[in-house]
Amino acid sequence: MRRLLYFYNMTEQKAIGVFDSGYGGLTVLKALQQQMPDYDYLYLGDNARAPYGDKSFDAIYNYTLQAVQWFFTQGCDLVILACNTASAKALRNIQQKYLPLAAAGKRVLGVIRPTAEIIGNYTKTGSVGIVGTQGTVQSGSYLLEIEKFYPHIKVSQQACPMWVPLIENGEADEHGTDFYVKKYLDQLFVKDAAIDSLLLGCTHYPLLLKKIKQHLPQNIKVIEQGPLIAESLQQYLLNHPQMEKTISRNGQCSFFTTGDPEEFNHRAALFFGKEVSSKLAIL
Repeated sequence: MRRLLYFYNMTEQKAIGVFDSGYGGLTVLKALQQQMPDYDYLYLGDNARAPYGDKSFDAIYNYTLQAVQWFFTQGCDLVILACNTASAKALRNIQQKYLPLAAAGKRVLGVIRPTAEIIGNYTKTGSVGIVGTQGTVQSGSYLLEIEKFYPHIKVSQQACPMWVPLIENGEADEHGTDFYVKKYLDQLFVKDAAIDSLLLGCTHYPLLLKKIKQHLPQNIKVIEQGPLIAESLQQYLLNHPQMEKTISRNGQCSFFTTGDPEEFNHRAALFFGKEVSSKLAIL
């Protein structure tokens, strides 16, 4: 009974939903809270089925749609896919096929387009590098979106399949991780030595920022997504006052996971910067 009452209260709150396959979206949520602390947020990590990076298009779409539907049952009219893989492989179909038929008036936004819109402001050489999961890289979503805004920019991508497992297993600061950081960065720069801006195309990767910078020339600009997404969402709400009015402002943040809440709480602090208390979500 207590659990049902809690869900009812969340429905009344009309929080902004923030979704990730695991923990990485917490870096985006952290930036959102810093930029817009008055709003209420509801975070869901699909830890039971993570990682998404090596899964099929259909699996990622179905998992992401289930999460979006769950958010809607919690009263969230606006959901942010704070996951590059979900944004790359599920967002377009959810926006174009699901929402118009089943959830008119609700909105689902991703992290790829807002990033693509501004990435050209960082490069002077016209060469940009992107590191991401296998799923994000294979989707080609960044290539398509950046082409729309900056057709003159050369974009090189590199999949880094070992980075997320290392991060989620608490190995981000260990010496052995340097091997895989350097390995993938070297492979990227073989493709284009003129790269002067590097996008971290996975929300986990800020936890490797120190090591990434250690293996890059000092002139390379490293771009994190969290602050960019926060600025983009703030502008979106200014441009859509009817949606903004539906969001409650109590400065509250609630956390859910499809995995083990105790394990989630332990690892989440690494990404969010402070302790969290999560509950189990059944999708």
